[in-house]
Amino acid sequence: MKKSVLATAVLGAVLLFTACSSNTGKDAAPAGATVPPAPDLPDYAATLEEKIPAVMAENAIPGVVVLVESPSRGDWSATFGTAEIGAEMPMALSDSFRIGSNTKTMTSTVILQLVQEGVLALDEPISTFRPDVPGGDDITIANLAEMRSGLYSYTFDPAFNATLDEDPQKAWTADELLAIAFSHPVNAAPGVEFEYSNTNIVLLGVVIEQLTGMSASEAFAERIFEPLGMTHSLLPLADDWSIPGAHARGYQFGTNVETIDSYAVPADELADALDGTLLPIDQTDANPSWAWTAGGAISTPDDLAVYVKALVGGGLLDESTQKLRMDSIRPMTPGAPVAYGLGIAQFAPGILGHDGQLPGYSSFMVHNAQTGDTIIIACNLSASPVDGENAAVVLGKLLIGALYGAADLPDPAAPAATTPAAG
Repeated sequence: MKKSVLATAVLGAVLLFTACSSNTGKDAAPAGATVPPAPDLPDYAATLEEKIPAVMAENAIPGVVVLVESPSRGDWSATFGTAEIGAEMPMALSDSFRIGSNTKTMTSTVILQLVQEGVLALDEPISTFRPDVPGGDDITIANLAEMRSGLYSYTFDPAFNATLDEDPQKAWTADELLAIAFSHPVNAAPGVEFEYSNTNIVLLGVVIEQLTGMSASEAFAERIFEPLGMTHSLLPLADDWSIPGAHARGYQFGTNVETIDSYAVPADELADALDGTLLPIDQTDANPSWAWTAGGAISTPDDLAVYVKALVGGGLLDESTQKLRMDSIRPMTPGAPVAYGLGIAQFAPGILGHDGQLPGYSSFMVHNAQTGDTIIIACNLSASPVDGENAAVVLGKLLIGALYGAADLPDPAAPAATTPAAG
């Protein structure tokens, strides 16, 4: 993908963020940055310390944690805003967050490890493991990991979303989630088009459990978290809705039913959302078991920095399997600026990783394969009420623009950034 193509697609967004001002919203402006003492801040830090609070105010984001590791530009980390609306409770760099669809990269990593071990093939049909999958004889493991199965995502089902609102601590099983998905017609033939679907990754979770003989939670711990020393990361069991350790309260504008298609607040309510008159819903204690291997993991910024470097640069797969993963990346649609592969996204040339979004939290993790830079962003808001975009991706565009300029800004059509049902 040519850099010029991406630059053209997102130039308007770049100009927007370079023109940020901090006078939007009389009560919503977040607290200033809390920055660890440092004798010499990187050159980009001063710009971000000024612009991040402005962008937060313009998108009603309560709190943000930012971590940047740059071998050439210098490391920088900071927290902004509050961990709880209505309280002066600063965010912390050590906070745990629900990381949403960043989990998908972990699921696909374990799948690729199983391929590497010779117990699974990417061209194997999913019907081998779940005979009830509609058209499963023609849907491969690779189709699932690349989001090209054509299967309906259960997260768009209205009754499912109503249950999330009515019984937020319900412990969901994979069988329940898949039954919802399979009750709907398929959206496309396998391999024909990219369509982001949580159903795909729940099916991969089922495959992991069948082939390893352990829970997906145990497989993640044994195959990813422990080898990388990610001591503050886990995939909770279905009946565990808690977030261990210190963490921010997590918020979402609108109920799950109201946000099936978009997190954007209705136009006549937007001013109230931005000035603090309309408050978001506290989703901190909602059980994310409905997202499971598609979005249920918990981590910290430090752990995610370690992980995304291994995801992009290698360390969890052997050289040939890592190359297989990287070679799988292709535009989501012909000519699209953002590309996707076997559980990995490319937001801009050389900038790879994923984003995550579920009720209460959003996150963005990328590693620049060309420069060695790593960017981690975690927010305690699902999405901007302005346009429904993943809150962490909103800030990710700002950071990438500050580090590299307009040409490398990620596109708003990020994998998990467009609709709440993406997870």
